Amino acid sequence: MKGIGAAGVISLAGCLGSDDTITVTIGATSQNSSSQAAAQALARGLNEHSDTVRVDPQVTSGWTANLQEYDGGNIPAMAVDNNSLSKAMNEEGPFADNPVDELPMQGFVFTQLQIYWVATEDSGIESTADLAEGGYTIYPIQPGFGTRLLTEEVIQRAGLWEDNEIYNGDTTDVPGTVEEGNVDALCVYGANGVDLSGWVQEVDARADGLRAIEVDENFEQAIDDTPGALKQTFEPYGWNQDVTGITNEVTSWALAAQWAFGPDIPAEATKEIARVASEHHDTLRESDPTTLDHSDPETMTAAVMEGLEVHPGVADFFDEEGVWDDAWTRGEAE
Repeated sequence: MKGIGAAGVISLAGCLGSDDTITVTIGATSQNSSSQAAAQALARGLNEHSDTVRVDPQVTSGWTANLQEYDGGNIPAMAVDNNSLSKAMNEEGPFADNPVDELPMQGFVFTQLQIYWVATEDSGIESTADLAEGGYTIYPIQPGFGTRLLTEEVIQRAGLWEDNEIYNGDTTDVPGTVEEGNVDALCVYGANGVDLSGWVQEVDARADGLRAIEVDENFEQAIDDTPGALKQTFEPYGWNQDVTGITNEVTSWALAAQWAFGPDIPAEATKEIARVASEHHDTLRESDPTTLDHSDPETMTAAVMEGLEVHPGVADFFDEEGVWDDAWTRGEAE
């Protein structure tokens, strides 16, 4: 994000004769992430079905990091998870010592990531109970990711953090690291019950012998006790290799994420983005198969939190579609 200032990320470009097109830059986390896939799909939808708005996805360091980038004036819109938003609002977690002064307004949900454990066959790990013995190298997802923030909290609550070595590499480095045998267990995720995140697909392609592991009562309780974590059990999906050698089901801590927008973005732009995401979700799915079906606009409200404003354009869309809740707060755009 170096060199990108807030004044340069929302632009008017001549389009369709005398008409103007609003281009909204969205901080969409790393390459091969679920957020990048979703943002690229959103960009395609706007490109094909809107005469007035374009979306420009930018690589950033993650959902949690996006809030710091936004506060620093580097991005006007972002992908962000509700756990990171909540912690920023309450100055908790990474925001306790480094609080943000400005928060974006809420938009609409675009994904639910389902996070769970896999381990290498050579590690001998079959359950999270084995991790309690310590001495393993584990990958709790890339620092700066909202999935990392939640995952780290669950692992710490389960008492598995201090006695194991934490690998803090980027998701782009993880496939090679796992392939070389330098990680024993890692937390991975898929989106919306459809497919694995892009970086996890790379791990799948390069590192054989991965196995989903059992979650013991202690770790399951840690999920239950962690705010923002939704416990789910399902058969692992999206893998080319068979990861069910130990268990046919995984226990996941899921995390919802949404698009969020600053006041510099006009209301008509976010209203148009919401419209396209709802009316043309099929086009988005052609780009990103994990795209949520928003043909019913009510599904778009699933991640709205009380206590944080909703961007006025999205609020207008929700209101016109009859899905606005008066418990929410409508924000203002400049």
